[in-house]
Amino acid sequence: MRQIQVGNVTETVVERSDYPPERLQAILGPETVAVLGYGVQGRGQSLNMKDHGVKVIVGQREKTRSWDLAVQDGWKPGETLFPLDEAAKRGTIVQYLLSDAGQKEYWPTLKPLLTEGKALYFSHGFSIVYSNQTDVVPPKNIDVILVAPKGSGTTVRRLFLEGKGINASFAIHQDATGKARERALALGIAIGSGYLFETTFQKEVFSDLTGERGVLMGAIYGLWLAQYEVLREHGHSPSEAFNETVEEATQSLYPLIAENGMDWMYANCSTTAQRGALDWFKHFRDASKPVFEELYRKVAEGDETRRVLEANSRSDYRQQLEKELKEVAESEMWKAGTVVRSLRPERAAKSKG
Repeated sequence: MRQIQVGNVTETVVERSDYPPERLQAILGPETVAVLGYGVQGRGQSLNMKDHGVKVIVGQREKTRSWDLAVQDGWKPGETLFPLDEAAKRGTIVQYLLSDAGQKEYWPTLKPLLTEGKALYFSHGFSIVYSNQTDVVPPKNIDVILVAPKGSGTTVRRLFLEGKGINASFAIHQDATGKARERALALGIAIGSGYLFETTFQKEVFSDLTGERGVLMGAIYGLWLAQYEVLREHGHSPSEAFNETVEEATQSLYPLIAENGMDWMYANCSTTAQRGALDWFKHFRDASKPVFEELYRKVAEGDETRRVLEANSRSDYRQQLEKELKEVAESEMWKAGTVVRSLRPERAAKSKG
């Protein structure tokens, strides 16, 4: 474990080296980890644990695309792949990785299967923190833990295969066995985390919901779209507008930020770009901060989760989602993006080959 200092705040982080293979086996060797749900997180986390030598089984509804995908990935029906109920019965650690709406729906079935001494694992604090909306209240005689990778399950798997690791948070909601912390930390490393930092279920879900709606997805797309539309309205071509809005950000500048930070990226741009960025970032901060304050308030008060549960529980949810995503894909901005991406040198070379 390492202590890190940011200003006057000291944090303790857990690194991969703290849980070498022999320690993982000592903690998780007696366990059977049942991963309920084979969406992006369930898939990435289960495959990484399997590669770490953890005894993993997958629970998934039969006759679904996710069931078929699990079979394609090597999970064997009746041996390592089971219907949800059977997997939950067999698991000593149950990773509850269904969608948030799916967790609410399945909870009455799962709860009786969580017998004394088991651990219930989440990768999102949603169901626990908003139990007044989900009715997810675990039995008192089990551990309730969380490991939340800071990225998509696809990234969790990709970085693991590249020998890297994704950052993740962990939290203990309930320690009935005295083993909850060790279980959480061992699982955090086993699923592919590079390092883990401690949080609470509430802080995880408040920050996660704010981030997804904010700079991770919602706000960044809103900013891109606003700039793209202004450029197009002033006569710039789709290609130019997309390159100046998205392509240069994702292919050039964001990787520099990821590598060494914002100050380093500024120092490695032209003096004109530096001056403009330093002069304008406070305008954008001042304009957007009230929106983030409103967003955080709606998250904390449960408005966002209530809307999510209502929308995602509708019978036509999948059709409506596909309709909204199609509108994004068919917008001029992302049509331009498809063309621009196809012209990247590595893709152009493949197409010629």
